[in-house]
Amino acid sequence: MRFLVYGAGNIGSLYAARLAQSSQEVAILARGTRLEQIRQQGIELEDGVSGQRTTTSPEVVDRLDPHDAYDVVLVILPKHRIAEVLPVLAANDRTPSVMFFGNNAAGPGAMTDAIGRDRVLLGFPGAAAVPRGGAIRYVITSAREQPTTIGELDGSKSARIVAIASALQAAGFPVSVCTNMDAWLKTHVAEILPTVCALYRAGGEPEQLASSDELLRLMLRAMREGYQVLRANGVPITPGNHRVFEWLPESLLVFLMRRMVKAETAAIKLGHAEQGRAEWQLLADEFRSLIERVDVPTPSIDVAYRNLSPAPAAAE
Repeated sequence: MRFLVYGAGNIGSLYAARLAQSSQEVAILARGTRLEQIRQQGIELEDGVSGQRTTTSPEVVDRLDPHDAYDVVLVILPKHRIAEVLPVLAANDRTPSVMFFGNNAAGPGAMTDAIGRDRVLLGFPGAAAVPRGGAIRYVITSAREQPTTIGELDGSKSARIVAIASALQAAGFPVSVCTNMDAWLKTHVAEILPTVCALYRAGGEPEQLASSDELLRLMLRAMREGYQVLRANGVPITPGNHRVFEWLPESLLVFLMRRMVKAETAAIKLGHAEQGRAEWQLLADEFRSLIERVDVPTPSIDVAYRNLSPAPAAAE
């Protein structure tokens, strides 16, 4: 398959490099200093577990022209930058499949309106990455924890989804094809926003978060309120096994969350939080829109979301 990775940040660079290493035909769209860096040095990756480094030099481009033809465009950009690329994607009608690969609590409406429903696919990376010494230090999450998750808007297991899944698996990413990506993405936002808010309140330090029962409990309660908001909006908790967060004892979940944020790879998995503040604020606004549609009390979410502001308020 011929891929264009639209976005040369940490995750975009990781997926472009791994796809290129697996002999897929890959181009990555970059600009400014990142464009020149990839042209001159390639993409250097460092495995966050083994420390192994690799350098890959995929084709690099600085724009998507209307006549450019790819099998798939993977749009790997922060949510607050999606709107600016929709006209560019709409002008290019030679690429049949555009996968928006990232956070989204507002649904695919803006994307389908801009480029057509038949072209839109949704996905989410099963990896985390941060810069380190000129390289991108990464971890690929397991199929059990969070595989790369992709899907058609109608939930079908189409030929193109199967082909994309196969290409991603060949690149070393465990993949799950989801039958309701919109619900999956909204569930993810219900979970990740409280985590990010608690991390901000802990000064961006996973160790500080792990040591605070108060923040871990706030995080958990905000997640549970988010689930209630989704259910009231008719959105199923997806994947279904995440429903255990609703009924497992709070003390056990706090213990499990503490282990999660103390794990060796937590610094990589949570390392993008501070750089993503603008995206988190937009996602909070999107989730607040879901809250406003229903009659569900959200005291913990209200407290947690205050920490997204430049001068966080104290947790209550």
